[in-house]
Amino acid sequence: MKTYLVTGAAGFIGANYVKYILAKHEDIRVIVLDALTYAGNLGTIKNDLDNERCFFVRGDICDRDLIDHLFTEYKFDYIINFAAESHVDRSIENPQLFLTTNILGTQNLLDAARRAWVVGKDEFGYPKWTKGIRFHQVSTDEVYGSLGAEGYFTETTPLSPRSPYSASKASADMIVMAYMDTYKLPVTISRCSNNYGPYHFPEKLIPLIIKNILEGKKLPVYGDGANIRDWLYVEDHCKAIDMIVNSNKDGEVYNVGGHNEKTNLEIVKITIATVRRLMEENPEYRKVLKKREKNEEGEIMIDWINDDLISFVKDRLGHDFRYAIDPTKITETLGWTPETPFEEGIVKTIEWYLNNQDWVAEVTTGDYQNYYEQMYKKR
Repeated sequence: MKTYLVTGAAGFIGANYVKYILAKHEDIRVIVLDALTYAGNLGTIKNDLDNERCFFVRGDICDRDLIDHLFTEYKFDYIINFAAESHVDRSIENPQLFLTTNILGTQNLLDAARRAWVVGKDEFGYPKWTKGIRFHQVSTDEVYGSLGAEGYFTETTPLSPRSPYSASKASADMIVMAYMDTYKLPVTISRCSNNYGPYHFPEKLIPLIIKNILEGKKLPVYGDGANIRDWLYVEDHCKAIDMIVNSNKDGEVYNVGGHNEKTNLEIVKITIATVRRLMEENPEYRKVLKKREKNEEGEIMIDWINDDLISFVKDRLGHDFRYAIDPTKITETLGWTPETPFEEGIVKTIEWYLNNQDWVAEVTTGDYQNYYEQMYKKR
């Protein structure tokens, strides 16, 4: 039985990954480590925590004593590091927090792995490692910087981060590869495009737009909305990570993209149209609307769900124009391809949010409300 340490797994992608591997692999044990900051919610994974195959530990990846204790207690085979401060806007407000968690936290995990997994030295003085281990770093396409109207990021694109967040993730990637080169630690890195899907915290574009529509609020769009992102359904990303971790190919970097380039404004308009269509086809969904005007027949009206809700706000500082990933390497070497067209994924995502309003309410109290008011002030 393989034992996984999955850090940051009460967050969006990490939680989806835990659900995916528990469903796919019967012979694994998963230890979830999460600090439960504002974007981590224990309710996201509570149904997975059976204390037989899946266990939860609350803690910080920067805590050396805790990490060493966990390695001793559970004898990990795989470390999957999702734990990170991950929102660009927040990194602009507080860069130091991102450097501490994303860089020093990753280095602390690597050192703990190095102490726990070394079984000796080879004839050249390099560490000899326990067989079958892997440290996998979950990174982002933002480490590559910004693209113009053409071209794609490949694994050989030079790193050129433009925000404190992306700089911290690029630094973590380089430290991971340094441990590979210096100590021969078995590592892999994946760099993904924008994920979307269930359990996405509503500071990110798609869940924020869904939430605001249901509340009858304006939909904030940075600048003129022309910035372009490549969108990847989260379950497809989880499949890619699972394939990488079990590939036995050490020291490799893989780009994971969705072949779904769209401007931010396109995403907002598609989300508006899809929410309205689903409510036209399934009137039961209208019950989750907080703006509940009724027509003469007593039906909750939805004619106001249209592009007039869009409100353009002051652009983000240093806002990268375009990200686009070429996933050829992972397709050719591991056989992975994105399976969920955006047209299907956005419907699945919106339906999930419509059916899980209790979860949304649970994660969007307190600090989130203050943050929202600060970040999306009108021009």
